[in-house]
Amino acid sequence: MHLDQLKRRDLLALLGSAASWPLVAHAQQPGRLPTVAVLGTDTLSRWERWIAAFEQRLQEIGWIKGQTVAIEYRWAGGRSDRIREIAAEFVRLKVDVILVGGMEAALAANGLTSIPIVATILNDPVGLGVAASLARPGGNITGLSIQSTDLAGKRIELLHEVVPGLHALAILTDTGYDAALREAGEVEVAARKLGLDVVKLEIRRAEDIAPVLATLSGRAQAIYVPSGPLAFSNRARIDASARDARLPLITVVRGYEESLLSYGPSYTELFRRAADYVDKILRGAKPGDLPIEQPTKFELIVSLKTARAVGLTIPETFLVRADEVIE
Repeated sequence: MHLDQLKRRDLLALLGSAASWPLVAHAQQPGRLPTVAVLGTDTLSRWERWIAAFEQRLQEIGWIKGQTVAIEYRWAGGRSDRIREIAAEFVRLKVDVILVGGMEAALAANGLTSIPIVATILNDPVGLGVAASLARPGGNITGLSIQSTDLAGKRIELLHEVVPGLHALAILTDTGYDAALREAGEVEVAARKLGLDVVKLEIRRAEDIAPVLATLSGRAQAIYVPSGPLAFSNRARIDASARDARLPLITVVRGYEESLLSYGPSYTELFRRAADYVDKILRGAKPGDLPIEQPTKFELIVSLKTARAVGLTIPETFLVRADEVIE
């Protein structure tokens, strides 16, 4: 075999093996790995389970942290000002894609850069103007919707099943967060359809939580907490106040100790699916062309511990429908 044939054969073999290598959309500086930036709205301890799912899925599809991809983590601790600072830092670092949690972080990053953004917990992205449509977002944000507004009515129906004599529901709403306001509106409509009175509780900062909930005595039998970074990062305060008032919570996501029920998408699954979006973008896809997906896996979690604390007995027929029962 001639030398030029050998060289040609070796080159074809090399190109063939390279087809399985991760491809990166943007030209990289020599020695620089493609970089995924993670803007965590809370703390690592709160996101640990979800981050583990994200990294595991990345590894399954060929992106190994420190070897084929760099991942930069920053944590905002529930502070809006810190979210904006982190977004600005990622712009300066010229990362390749930014992974964010909720709508506030998505908006903060989107207002500063055209870097692709993958959001794992989008709440009404079309209604809030983040995307032109779910099928074709059109901008630099894509990801997963949590349908929190759409599921509000289902949560109220579940609560109505397990709280006998429920006649008044309190809604603890962060009035500075548009998505929470929209969700609270849907909760109110659903509650009134079931003949429930609604007690509106408004917060804008962590210090508002305890005083507002202290006014609830005798006015409601349960508290609905719409999704949002302020409430989620201050779960301990909400739990403590609900415990003092002996009122159960109904929430969108697990993590509130005093939650009687939580019903919503599996955040672990959302973070796994977000890794596939990151993969596509690193391989050259434009976020505006990637549909915003609806959740496919939902979790109903019931706490018997909270039920006992507030004097409720959950029917066995209800418990068998739960994905998890906390003893």
